[in-house]
Amino acid sequence: VQLQASGGGLVQTGGSLKLSCADSGRTFSTYKMSWFRQAPGKEREFVAAITSNGGATDYTDSVKGRFTISRDNAKNTAYLKMNNLKPEDTAVYYCAATLAIWGSRRQRSMYKYWGQGTLVTVSS
Repeated sequence: VQLQASGGGLVQTGGSLKLSCADSGRTFSTYKMSWFRQAPGKEREFVAAITSNGGATDYTDSVKGRFTISRDNAKNTAYLKMNNLKPEDTAVYYCAATLAIWGSRRQRSMYKYWGQGTLVTVSS
Protein backbone atom coordinates (compact mmCIF):
# COMPACT_ATOMS: atom_id res chain seq x y z
CA VAL A 1 0.00 0.00 0.00
CA GLN A 2 1.34 3.40 -1.01
CA LEU A 3 -1.02 6.26 -0.35
CA GLN A 4 -0.91 9.64 -2.06
CA ALA A 5 -3.19 12.37 -0.74
CA SER A 6 -4.15 15.40 -2.79
CA GLY A 7 -6.79 18.08 -3.17
CA GLY A 8 -5.97 20.44 -0.36
CA GLY A 9 -5.84 24.19 -0.76
CA LEU A 10 -7.03 27.57 0.44
CA VAL A 11 -10.76 28.15 0.65
CA GLN A 12 -13.03 30.71 2.28
CA THR A 13 -15.40 29.92 5.13
CA GLY A 14 -18.41 28.09 3.75
CA GLY A 15 -16.52 26.75 0.77
CA SER A 16 -15.90 23.19 -0.34
CA LEU A 17 -12.99 20.92 -1.17
CA LYS A 18 -12.65 17.30 -2.18
CA LEU A 19 -9.62 15.38 -1.05
CA SER A 20 -8.40 12.26 -2.80
CA CYS A 21 -6.24 9.41 -1.56
CA ALA A 22 -4.86 7.17 -4.27
CA ASP A 23 -3.21 3.82 -3.66
CA SER A 24 -0.69 2.49 -6.12
CA GLY A 25 -0.90 -1.03 -4.69
CA ARG A 26 -3.14 -3.94 -5.57
CA THR A 27 -4.85 -4.59 -2.27
CA PHE A 28 -6.70 -1.32 -1.76
CA SER A 29 -10.12 -2.96 -1.68
CA THR A 30 -9.19 -5.03 1.37
CA TYR A 31 -8.37 -2.03 3.58
CA LYS A 32 -10.56 0.14 5.69
CA MET A 33 -9.72 3.75 4.90
CA SER A 34 -9.78 6.78 7.12
CA TRP A 35 -8.96 10.45 7.16
CA PHE A 36 -7.22 12.12 10.07
CA ARG A 37 -6.18 15.73 10.47
CA GLN A 38 -3.60 17.65 12.44
CA ALA A 39 -3.92 21.32 13.19
CA PRO A 40 -0.89 23.39 14.21
CA GLY A 41 0.10 22.62 17.78
CA LYS A 42 -2.47 19.86 18.14
CA GLU A 43 -2.46 16.10 18.00
CA ARG A 44 -3.59 14.23 14.93
CA GLU A 45 -7.30 13.46 15.23
CA PHE A 46 -9.75 11.13 13.59
CA VAL A 47 -12.09 12.66 11.01
CA ALA A 48 -13.85 9.88 9.07
CA ALA A 49 -13.62 6.20 8.19
CA ILE A 50 -15.12 3.82 5.65
CA THR A 51 -15.21 0.06 5.48
CA SER A 52 -13.45 -1.86 2.72
CA ASN A 53 -16.60 -2.23 0.63
CA GLY A 54 -17.97 1.21 1.48
CA GLY A 55 -20.93 -0.22 3.33
CA ALA A 56 -20.37 1.68 6.54
CA THR A 57 -18.93 5.05 7.49
CA ASP A 58 -18.11 6.93 10.65
CA TYR A 59 -17.48 10.61 11.38
CA THR A 60 -16.26 12.65 14.26
CA ASP A 61 -19.05 14.82 15.60
CA SER A 62 -17.58 18.13 14.43
CA VAL A 63 -17.81 17.16 10.74
CA LYS A 64 -21.06 15.20 10.67
CA GLY A 65 -23.41 16.59 8.06
CA ARG A 66 -20.61 18.54 6.37
CA PHE A 67 -18.05 15.91 5.32
CA THR A 68 -18.61 12.75 3.28
CA ILE A 69 -16.13 9.91 2.98
CA SER A 70 -16.36 7.59 -0.01
CA ARG A 71 -14.25 5.24 -2.06
CA ASP A 72 -13.97 3.80 -5.53
CA ASN A 73 -12.23 0.44 -5.33
CA ALA A 74 -12.01 0.20 -9.12
CA LYS A 75 -9.86 3.34 -9.03
CA ASN A 76 -8.01 2.47 -5.81
CA THR A 77 -9.03 5.83 -4.42
CA ALA A 78 -10.71 7.16 -1.31
CA TYR A 79 -12.25 10.60 -1.06
CA LEU A 80 -13.26 13.15 1.51
CA LYS A 81 -15.78 15.73 0.32
CA MET A 82 -15.82 18.70 2.65
CA ASN A 83 -18.65 21.21 2.54
CA ASN A 84 -19.41 24.29 4.60
CA LEU A 85 -15.81 24.53 5.70
CA LYS A 86 -14.95 26.45 8.84
CA PRO A 87 -11.67 28.03 10.01
CA GLU A 88 -11.39 25.31 12.65
CA ASP A 89 -11.16 22.74 9.84
CA THR A 90 -7.75 24.16 8.94
CA ALA A 91 -5.22 21.34 9.22
CA VAL A 92 -3.04 18.91 7.36
CA TYR A 93 -5.27 16.04 6.31
CA TYR A 94 -3.89 12.51 6.16
CA CYS A 95 -5.41 9.41 4.68
CA ALA A 96 -4.66 6.07 6.29
CA ALA A 97 -5.31 2.40 5.69
CA THR A 98 -5.83 -0.45 8.10
CA LEU A 99 -6.81 -4.12 8.22
CA ALA A 100 -7.77 -3.82 11.89
CA ILE A 101 -11.28 -4.48 13.10
CA TRP A 102 -13.90 -1.79 12.48
CA GLY A 103 -14.23 -1.21 16.21
CA SER A 104 -10.76 0.31 16.35
CA ARG A 105 -11.22 2.66 13.40
CA ARG A 106 -10.67 5.84 15.44
CA GLN A 107 -7.32 4.79 16.89
CA ARG A 108 -4.28 6.20 15.12
CA SER A 109 -2.09 3.33 16.32
CA MET A 110 -4.16 0.83 14.34
CA TYR A 111 -3.17 2.34 11.00
CA LYS A 112 -0.10 0.90 9.35
CA TYR A 113 -0.13 2.96 6.14
CA TRP A 114 -0.34 6.74 5.87
CA GLY A 115 -0.39 9.23 3.04
CA GLN A 116 1.91 12.23 3.09
CA GLY A 117 -0.77 14.75 4.04
CA THR A 118 -2.43 17.60 2.21
CA LEU A 119 -2.93 21.06 3.69
CA VAL A 120 -6.40 22.56 3.98
CA THR A 121 -6.61 26.21 4.95
CA VAL A 122 -9.96 27.85 5.60
CA SER A 123 -9.90 31.62 5.77
CA SER A 124 -12.43 33.59 7.80
